[in-house]
Amino acid sequence: MQTLVIALVVAALAAVAATTLRRRTPEPPTQTTWTVPQQLDRSEFADPAAPWVVVLFTSETCSACATMTNKAELMRSPVVSVDVVPFLARKTTHERYHIDAVPTTVMADSEGIVRASFVGPVSATDLWAAMAELREPGSTPPPEAHTHQPR
Repeated sequence: MQTLVIALVVAALAAVAATTLRRRTPEPPTQTTWTVPQQLDRSEFADPAAPWVVVLFTSETCSACATMTNKAELMRSPVVSVDVVPFLARKTTHERYHIDAVPTTVMADSEGIVRASFVGPVSATDLWAAMAELREPGSTPPPEAHTHQPR
């Protein structure tokens, strides 16, 4: 009988200790995910006949969006159209594609299939490299080519 009482006390202490430790462990940070469209209706965007389109979803109150607009505009060419979609001016387009973060950049082919996307500001180099790789697969060096290997 005494052994049973001791076992119950030890089990109760273990349960209290486990509960206390669980309460002290902080919750992991929220992992935010943003919606990026997988398909575009090319007729809604600039130059639907161009083989590629870069669509930049922006907001008039976003300072990073202005910088991204300048970077995206530099990609305009006979084969790459660029369409900047400001939230206030084209709110229904943002809603249709469920854009919930700006700047959001998508690169789509002639059928409107999104082949690359970025949420948030990125470098002009990253934009150019993504489009170069889409237009000509294998044209950009693999990431491991950028790392220094000791001799």
